Amino acid sequence: MNGLQVENSGSVTRLAVAVDACQAVIDRAVDIGADLLLVHHGLFWRGLEPLSGRHGRRIRKLVRSDIAVYSSHLPLDVHPEVGNNVVLARMLGLEPTEPFAEAHGQHIGLSGYLSLSLHDFTALVTSCLGVEPMVIAGGPQRVTRVGVVAGAGGSFIEQARDIGLDTYLTGEGSHHTYFDAEEWGLNLIYAGHYATETVGVKALAGHIEEVFGLPWDFIEHPTGM
Repeated sequence: MNGLQVENSGSVTRLAVAVDACQAVIDRAVDIGADLLLVHHGLFWRGLEPLSGRHGRRIRKLVRSDIAVYSSHLPLDVHPEVGNNVVLARMLGLEPTEPFAEAHGQHIGLSGYLSLSLHDFTALVTSCLGVEPMVIAGGPQRVTRVGVVAGAGGSFIEQARDIGLDTYLTGEGSHHTYFDAEEWGLNLIYAGHYATETVGVKALAGHIEEVFGLPWDFIEHPTGM
């Protein structure tokens, strides 16, 4: 369920952005005086839930504090200007970019070209995202063709192989993808589900500020995953 998940009284003067609409992020949004919380991962994942327990606590805090919540999730992943994947590709200097990683008839990732040593490319990922990625160096030491999928994109490694990538950057994946990378001759880089999905909400917030003049704050609450 994407879009407006909780409405407020109708006025927005300060924007808070975050990856997840968890309790810690909601509490911080209250502290900084935000009245709109823009997130990648929203409040609703399991279908109908009673407004009790932690779900009820989150909703009560938002309503009492007059904070609206807008969830962007997959539409933000694939957005051509401020999406997680296009921003990641831009930060890494991939060009030209091509659609990659098809799911349900929609390409959600991008691939492109550059020329760096694997060591320097890993350092670039660290510089862009502020994390030390896990690197499975199954491919060449010279990185030339790279695919990116933010979040939990490990399952696309076979598609990465099939289109001839030598390096694949995503957030996280299953245990067996280690052997996939090793045996298929791919460099597989896991930079964290959280870290790879910070860039889109920041880019979207910057666009909102440019268009509407709304000040915004990014609420950092990393999971390390």
